[in-house]
Amino acid sequence: MNRITQLFETRRTGILSVYFTAGYPHPDHTRAILEALQRGGADLAEIGIPFSDPIADGPVIRQASTQALRNGMSLRRLFEQLKDIRSTVRMPLLLMGYLNPIMQYGFEAFCRSCADVGIDGMIIPDLPFADYLAAYRATALRHGLKVIMLITPETSDERIRLIDQHTDGFLYLVSSAATTGTQHAFDPVAQAYFRRIAGMHLRNPRLIGFGVGNRATYDAAQAHASGAIIGSKFVQLLGQTASPDDAVKALLEATGREG
Repeated sequence: MNRITQLFETRRTGILSVYFTAGYPHPDHTRAILEALQRGGADLAEIGIPFSDPIADGPVIRQASTQALRNGMSLRRLFEQLKDIRSTVRMPLLLMGYLNPIMQYGFEAFCRSCADVGIDGMIIPDLPFADYLAAYRATALRHGLKVIMLITPETSDERIRLIDQHTDGFLYLVSSAATTGTQHAFDPVAQAYFRRIAGMHLRNPRLIGFGVGNRATYDAAQAHASGAIIGSKFVQLLGQTASPDDAVKALLEATGREG
């Protein structure tokens, strides 16, 4: 059974998913970061594929992506780093990245490599849902991979239900129309949006991301969904601390998850 499916069959609340950019701040720290996240109690990890034009990302992840590319990170190098990751890391793993580098690698080859190293799914922010259904879904399913789709405050109820019907794993609720980055708190408009989606009683569990990075936003995400996704805050901490374990510890303290 897919590890994402197993996770949400076991737990429907209190989930913490953490994103980082592969190759940042050091080119060979992918395994160390994943192991540190697992030791710290993260439930799921999203490994970012660096790209030169990450349109959905804010300055922190953009800078990290640029540095990772300068460090020589590529999809082929990432798959090499992940080759025996399942000898130590048990939690579900997703690759998150833009369509361009994945298509350069070849989507069939990408899915095969994901399955070979034990990746459970993918998030491709710029993959149109219609294209996913027509050209990508069958390949991903054949390799046992979940394709996680993003929902924004502008996504219509009709489209949300269509996405919910044709995907599984979880739904990624983007907190606002802005790019990634931490916020001090979610405003009433965002919280109304979270309540609206919760009131739709969708089939898939939901995780809230974009803007989660402190106690207030983390608690709000946990209150309105199955859990929270943290990216920019953790990437920032990786660049500021001496080790991945220190970055994880600082993240847990910032969100109040520790203790």
